[in-house]
Amino acid sequence: MQNQLSRRELFALAAIELNTKGFCGWPTMIRNSKGELLVVYSGSREAHVCPFGRVELIRSNDEGASWSHPQVVLDTPIDDRDAGILETNKGTLLVTTFTSLVYQKNKGYSQAHWQAMERGLTQAQRESLLGAWMLRSTNGGLTWSQPYRVPVTSPHGPIQLRDGRQLYPGKRYPEASGEIGVAVSGNDGVSWKWLATIPSRPGDRHEDYHELHGVETADGRIVVHIRNHNKVNAQETLQSESKDGGKSWSVPVAIGVWGLPSHLLRLKNNWLVMSYGYRRTPRGNHLRVSRDHGRTWSEPIVLSEDGTGDLGYPSSVELASGELLALWYEVMKPGTPAVLRTGRHRLA
Repeated sequence: MQNQLSRRELFALAAIELNTKGFCGWPTMIRNSKGELLVVYSGSREAHVCPFGRVELIRSNDEGASWSHPQVVLDTPIDDRDAGILETNKGTLLVTTFTSLVYQKNKGYSQAHWQAMERGLTQAQRESLLGAWMLRSTNGGLTWSQPYRVPVTSPHGPIQLRDGRQLYPGKRYPEASGEIGVAVSGNDGVSWKWLATIPSRPGDRHEDYHELHGVETADGRIVVHIRNHNKVNAQETLQSESKDGGKSWSVPVAIGVWGLPSHLLRLKNNWLVMSYGYRRTPRGNHLRVSRDHGRTWSEPIVLSEDGTGDLGYPSSVELASGELLALWYEVMKPGTPAVLRTGRHRLA
């Protein structure tokens, strides 16, 4: 499912590092209806796995040239991880995350200041905070609702459909079943219900599908990308589609893309862009373009290729100029915290 772009131009190769603090990971960026860029991520961390993660938000009013000081959106007493964000067609902001106790198995768990994080709660209280969570803001992110549980989790969060509904492709939480599919909201993200399961390929374990994201195409289909850890097409992106608004889904297929997870964006000209991490030498981040509503994808366009370790989870937005701004997280030097980076590109 590939086609060669007739021409592609890298607008700016040099990536810019954002001025955030601590280890920052798993970000999502949007451009809202007012032209403001919003980024949410798990910040103020010590490491990839630790108890200190919290959901932070930064803004740019100059198309990514400068960024605000981080605003804390959620900080529970356990690890708050991957953060997604959506602006609904009513202007409401929806932020998603999930909480984790995996750090209790990390070798750093014996450190005194990690142990101090544990003393304020019982283990039962900590476990009661586990879940997939959403927060709403109806005033542009000035204030936020209390977090509430949603039936699925995925790094980049839900998408807006043209019929007014919000659709959240993801993995059921809790993850005991390993089931993937979509949840739907018909009331601007206030409440969610399970809508449909995405089937597995013959021979695949659905437990080895992860980290979905979706986009509605101009021809009325919904395309979802899936992080695959089955033996066949291991660590490749799989694609499933719905032609009936998310009620039923095709069996996932490989699209010839090694790398994950994918973030999907529809441009003003109705092309689709997928952005994803590439953890082979040279390590970095790539994007690909589809000019036929997701039926075929271009060869990779390099966003970055100077990675030395932990990196990825890029997302992209289309700027007023038509340029693409991509954002991801990356450990720039072994032993240092991951930072957020951006790069600008123009498609020709």
